[in-house]
Amino acid sequence: MVQAQATRQITYIHAVNEAIHQLMEEDSKIIVMGEDIAGAAGRADQGFVDAWGGPLRLTKGLIQKFGEERVRDTPISEAGFIGAGVGAAAAGLRPLVDMMYVGFYGVCADQITNNAAKIHYMFGGKVNVPITIMTNIGAGVNSAAQHSESLYSIFAHFPGLKCVVPSDPYTAKGLYISALRDNDPVIIFNHKMLMGLRAGPEVPERMYEVPIGKANVSRKGSDITLTGVGYMTQICLQAAEELASLGYSAEVIDLLSVSPMDDETILESVKKTRKIVIVDEDYPRCSFASDVSALVAEQAFDYLDAPPTRVTPPHSSVPYSTVLEPLFIPSKEKVVAAAIAVLE
Repeated sequence: MVQAQATRQITYIHAVNEAIHQLMEEDSKIIVMGEDIAGAAGRADQGFVDAWGGPLRLTKGLIQKFGEERVRDTPISEAGFIGAGVGAAAAGLRPLVDMMYVGFYGVCADQITNNAAKIHYMFGGKVNVPITIMTNIGAGVNSAAQHSESLYSIFAHFPGLKCVVPSDPYTAKGLYISALRDNDPVIIFNHKMLMGLRAGPEVPERMYEVPIGKANVSRKGSDITLTGVGYMTQICLQAAEELASLGYSAEVIDLLSVSPMDDETILESVKKTRKIVIVDEDYPRCSFASDVSALVAEQAFDYLDAPPTRVTPPHSSVPYSTVLEPLFIPSKEKVVAAAIAVLE
């Protein structure tokens, strides 16, 4: 008789950390590198035993368990260590590289968009680049303009990169496992506001995969579709609860992946509800929200009872001010107001 696997409500940080531990136990080719990944524990010769585990503690405990050969602190040079990760992947390893904050992408853009994204194509499919890059996104914790952006749409623009955005602990663990087993470059965008979250489906102790490129219908509804990604999915779910109290049935689509994007699930939902509100924390120009809006307008126009509506921040940098920052971020109230305007 097979025993049932235990499930639990754990935090996003715990779920990611557990996924990385299990993957490194499973596959000796997985290495981890980045700034402050090992922290003081990387200086064992000086007697230090603690480890920072990166800025959000996602890699806590790895250095003690897997040692300095597989868990490496790097210099403060994104171009250097992302480039090293691309080379290691092309040579047969499966590196997990921490880019800390997505706003740093400009320092290492060449390594990601010209090398990681194109090597498999330019070598006629003979070389795989199984690198996973994790990076932090999102406003809401008073981190100012250079540490609070949500720039997944930039990377989704480039063929050859897979871009995933977990929305809760369950999808975080499953997407990390899928990413580190994938033979293509995958970028995982972790929203800072989700780190302590325990909501969503229970997280099994066993290893499991959440498929890359497949959206999830987080809540079924019939009157309007709310589409989100990452933390914005949580905002959509909160808005759906508020709309339910007003007598409206909202369906919530959690995209999970912005490249590849699950067009089919979005279109199926819109053809049923005939209305859509797209919620996105990225800047509004050339964004994920614009992409979804264009998809719906082009391929579901005859089903629509109202134009697609986007809820995004203004086209401005993220403010540091604790008064202004909440005004920048899409909120439950803004989503509900947009939905009611479409419904009525």
